[in-house]
Amino acid sequence: MQKKLTITVDERVYEGLHSVIGRRNISRFIESLVRPHVIGADMEAGYRQMAQDEAREADALLWADSTFLDMSDETR
Repeated sequence: MQKKLTITVDERVYEGLHSVIGRRNISRFIESLVRPHVIGADMEAGYRQMAQDEAREADALLWADSTFLDMSDETR
């Protein structure tokens, strides 16, 4: 469910949002910036749940190790 929110911003910010982001995309843009700061607990729970999946963790470790080995061949 969505809720309507009224906020006050500087006139230059308002004009910038309209010119850069576009009138119909401002809400989505602001939500994408704010969401990680206010719904962080859900993300932590998700990471905890993923870490408990032993098969997934084994695959992730294998991938990370193989990627690291590939980097050792790179020139600096």
